[in-house]
Amino acid sequence: MRFATKSHKGFTLVEIMIVVAIIALLAAIAVPGFLRARKRSQASRILNDLRMIDSAVDQYAIETNRKTGDSVGVADWTNYVKKNSLLYNTGSSLLGTAYGTQTVDSIPQVPASDLAVLSDVANTGFWSPYGP
Repeated sequence: MRFATKSHKGFTLVEIMIVVAIIALLAAIAVPGFLRARKRSQASRILNDLRMIDSAVDQYAIETNRKTGDSVGVADWTNYVKKNSLLYNTGSSLLGTAYGTQTVDSIPQVPASDLAVLSDVANTGFWSPYGP
């Protein structure tokens, strides 16, 4: 007499729930770190933009014989940054805040709204010398 044997392969509901719970726990730990890293990279990008603006204003001033305190419009200093970049096309920060008119021999400043958004990942020491 032959008995048919059934195969009992597979996972139980409890095993599947444990795996899902572990994955959810790992995601809950990792996501805030990723969001913080993203904001920190945005702050670094804005800081780099300010350095480029400072350099662009200096180049413009040298080539057009401007003196200390003269205003440099957005259309003028954007001609001295990389063509077709976000900074060249808009004259604005990564977060959409316009950098506006700059002054020869003065350091560009972080827009106040960008500073407020990124203050939790970039303190005042991070922005030096472009910050408050």
